[in-house]
Amino acid sequence: MLFNTWTFLVFFLIFAAGFVLLRRRPTGRLVWLLAGSYFFYGFMDVRFLLPLMVTTVTDYIAGRGIERGKHPKLFLALSLVVDIGILCTFKYLNFFTDNLQWLIDKAGWEWELPACELLLPVGISFYTFQSLSYTLGVYWKKNRAEHNLLRYAAFVAMFPQILAGPIERAANMLPQLRHTPLIRQVEINDGISLFIAGLFKKAVMADMLAVYVDQVYGDLNAYSSLSVFLAAFFYSWQIYFDFSGYSDMARGVARVLGFRLMLNFDNPYTSVDIRDFWRKWHISLSSWFKDHVYIPMGGGRCVKYRVWWNVMVTMVVSGFWHGAAWNFIIWGALNGLGSILSPRSDRDSWYGKVPRLIRQLITFLFITVTWVFFKKGTVPEALAVLQRSVSGQSGINLVPVIPLILVLVIWIWQFIYDSPHRRILTLRPVRLTALAVILVLLFALSGGSHEQFIYFQF
Repeated sequence: MLFNTWTFLVFFLIFAAGFVLLRRRPTGRLVWLLAGSYFFYGFMDVRFLLPLMVTTVTDYIAGRGIERGKHPKLFLALSLVVDIGILCTFKYLNFFTDNLQWLIDKAGWEWELPACELLLPVGISFYTFQSLSYTLGVYWKKNRAEHNLLRYAAFVAMFPQILAGPIERAANMLPQLRHTPLIRQVEINDGISLFIAGLFKKAVMADMLAVYVDQVYGDLNAYSSLSVFLAAFFYSWQIYFDFSGYSDMARGVARVLGFRLMLNFDNPYTSVDIRDFWRKWHISLSSWFKDHVYIPMGGGRCVKYRVWWNVMVTMVVSGFWHGAAWNFIIWGALNGLGSILSPRSDRDSWYGKVPRLIRQLITFLFITVTWVFFKKGTVPEALAVLQRSVSGQSGINLVPVIPLILVLVIWIWQFIYDSPHRRILTLRPVRLTALAVILVLLFALSGGSHEQFIYFQF
């Protein structure tokens, strides 16, 4: 069930009405929230519910066991084995099997591994990490164990963010689930505004750019270098509008219900270096890897070369989280290398003295190059895009003016938002004008294609 469909609107109106009626009854509210979340998630395929329920029950038991203090490591191991085992089985089994078969064939052995095609549950990477962060938090004494299974199940399955995040922390969401949600007019207005902004990003910007990107990437040799370069440029924005659009809609839906989800994107294309980018892009995942991989390995408290190793491992694992393919691993490694080699933007450094706009454009260019590997399925395909975009070769010149103007206007808006002149954008006339333009564009340019969100595959 996609946010940008009439099916979701009908579901949400029914769910919200029942939630408001039951919100002052703790058990009834949780039952309704869990039932609605399971219906929302199972609407795509009811089989998706089984691994979700197994993860939920396992981590609830593990959290209680860790809290009791008897064999905490054993209960933590239970959580890790089950959660990572389920994730690897559904998401990575084919990857490992295919690569093992390749090694067997290269060795000349006549051994055929059995084929195993499993249906990948949508959002399994997101809710697995959310649930796993809870048990790790209990073990590290960052949050207390939840004694109410119903409440914990609602936390893991909460429908606004189960499909593609944000990956919430137990310390943020469980307290909200323990108390009666505060639903006021300001929450409703903010929630609707967030949802409209997210819908505009997805239904207008992301889906419109996807048409151009898919057309050019589908036949590189037919298009000029300029067209291919624009396709790479537009894909950077397509994935941003697509993913941040979902996050905005998720936060908007939750806000209407009285819940506050964490900010997941903070104008990442205004970043001044690669480390700054990863502080602003997919914040819930970046902070998850920082807290659960980078810091436990030693973080930045080690000698320089060990810090580099920690950064590279974290980014490669992050790439592998995104998909069971070598192009995602390479994408992660490129970002790790960029994070290590990227000059710091401190005022005392030479790079910090470079004009801010230049640093922002350099960072964006590097990220755009890495997105090519993220988009294309193989390394040769990605290299072909990069080679074609700078070769100066002739071909069909396809320059979509309206998408280009809209992207540049939004980019300029973000630059202003990231500058000392930010207050200009908070003026009521400016905000109302922006909202009016967004609504007009939604009606005028929304194609109604209802394309799935890119991050649903992860």
